[in-house]
Amino acid sequence: MTPDASIVALTKKQAEFSAPIWSYLENAVGGARIQRGREAAAENASVLAQVEARYGVPKEVVLGVWGMETNYGSFKGNKDVIRSLATLASIRYRGDFFRDELLTALELIEKGYVERSELKGSWAGAMGHTQFMPSSYMKYAVDWTGNGHADIWTSSSDAIASTANYLKGYGWVPGLPWGMEVTLPQGFDHRLDKASFSAFASAGIRRADGGRLPSSGEGRLFYPAGHTGPVMLLTANFDVIKKYNSSDAYALGVAHLGDRLLGGSAFEGEWPRSDKRLSMEEVKEIQRRLAAMGLPVGKIDGRIGEQSRESVKKAQIKHGLPPDGYPTLALLQRMRDKP
Repeated sequence: MTPDASIVALTKKQAEFSAPIWSYLENAVGGARIQRGREAAAENASVLAQVEARYGVPKEVVLGVWGMETNYGSFKGNKDVIRSLATLASIRYRGDFFRDELLTALELIEKGYVERSELKGSWAGAMGHTQFMPSSYMKYAVDWTGNGHADIWTSSSDAIASTANYLKGYGWVPGLPWGMEVTLPQGFDHRLDKASFSAFASAGIRRADGGRLPSSGEGRLFYPAGHTGPVMLLTANFDVIKKYNSSDAYALGVAHLGDRLLGGSAFEGEWPRSDKRLSMEEVKEIQRRLAAMGLPVGKIDGRIGEQSRESVKKAQIKHGLPPDGYPTLALLQRMRDKP
């Protein structure tokens, strides 16, 4: 086996980390994806209903994952999974993760769960209708059809059940939404970011679609493009979606696509398309300056994840900016002026 050189380049071009969030989301729900999703929902209505009843995961979330991963099975990847995983393991991409996935993929073959010829998938080794990694297949794959083989490659029923089982396994809370778009009152104190739904309601926060906030439970505010763009109120189930892919953009894409399939509307808030976006090097500079302040950022990689976002909020408070966790040129300039 030889390394696949094209895979090394692909490790640096993940759209959910590099594209503007509005472009990413428009691609997620654009084109024919909503129509294909509604057709897939109709074709698999019985299975989706039964799976939702058994696992407690709403059908729209499962459909959102399926649509985001392979556009409802229209493209499941044509890379040799073993070669892909071996290539990623050999360059030590993400440490030991892909080495372990390679070993698990070989175990799937050894135990007779799948034929070697079936192991086709993405450049990262994800497989089937909903792009399971080998370890996820081992833990969560479901033989819904009862033919003795959990076939996530050709059986949409097995893939649907496996995806719901995966999300349930990571703690999906039945009856709790993933979140919702909200509107903030004039003069809102952005320091209120995690609270009960009742506290958010008391602070004047309303659903953008005019509905009611949940009567119980708690959530947190998320500003995917800063406080001048659409604002989300997220729940713990949003974090469960992120177990599929740790990108906030990906999880929001899954959630929004699922909502749109059931007749939900596009986001009400306007995306700040004209604002200057920071380059990756500028984001890295912010991360270095945050680290110099003693604030945790994890790996300095130009990507703002959950840890970096919390530190950005603290820096914004220090510099008199709305603490929305979104890095801007204004924040960078103030950090340069007053380290």
